[in-house]
Formats: sequence, C-alpha cells, structure tokens
Amino acid sequence: MHSAPRRAHPSVLFVCVHNAGRSQMAAGFLAHLAGDRVEVRSAGSAPADSVNPAVVEAMKEVGIDISARTPKLLTVDAVQASDVVITMGCGDACPVFPGKRYLDWQLDDPAGQGADAVRPIRDEIERRVRELLDELVD
Repeated sequence: MHSAPRRAHPSVLFVCVHNAGRSQMAAGFLAHLAGDRVEVRSAGSAPADSVNPAVVEAMKEVGIDISARTPKLLTVDAVQASDVVITMGCGDACPVFPGKRYLDWQLDDPAGQGADAVRPIRDEIERRVRELLDELVD
C-alpha cells in the first residue's frame, strides 16, 4: 500500500465563520512570520468579497498587508489537506477527522468599530501565532 508523500512544510488552516477578520489576521501573521516554512490558508462559511478595512488598517500598522487575503469557502478537502486546523470561535462548524490536530482559539469580538477595536484582538492573535510558529518550526 502506498502512502501519500509527506509535505515538506506543515500546513495550517485558520477557520472563522462569523468574523472573517480574525482568520485573515491570523493567516497574515503566520504567513509573514513563517515565510515559506509553513503553508497557510484561511476559510469561512461563505466566501469573502473583501477584507474588513479596519482589519487591513490595523495590520498595516504592524507592517503586514492583508488587503488581498480573503478567506476561501470552508470545504472538507481544505480541512483534510491541513496538518493543523485552528478554529476561531466556530469549532462546531468545522468537520473533524480522527488523528488531525485541532486547536480552538476563543477570541473576543471587537467591542466597537474601526481599527481601535481591532488592535487588542490583533495583538492577541499575534501572540498566539508566534507560539504556534515556535511549535511548528524548529
């Protein structure tokens, strides 16, 4: 029996159903910090047409442009193709497969509108992404 070839780099899928900005921020941070050492994707329950301008602004403040990083539609294939699946407040909406690593990052929603409301969540996401990167990459 042949097994599928192992990818050279781990693959991470961020899933956020209700607030796509969180998965966009997380994917943006991980892609920025990991470079080509990690394959990064984000997905939601519906395809996004655009990125929240407040999220784009808050990320630009830390030198990361996510203006083109819209999450894709969540599919079974996307979950199966990922080594690590990180749900962000929507674990019950994500298909689960035995043996795969799942993490649930509970994050508060912004208390208001605009970049001021997004910054605390951005900073918490950055902290968690840095911890994740330490685990994924030697």
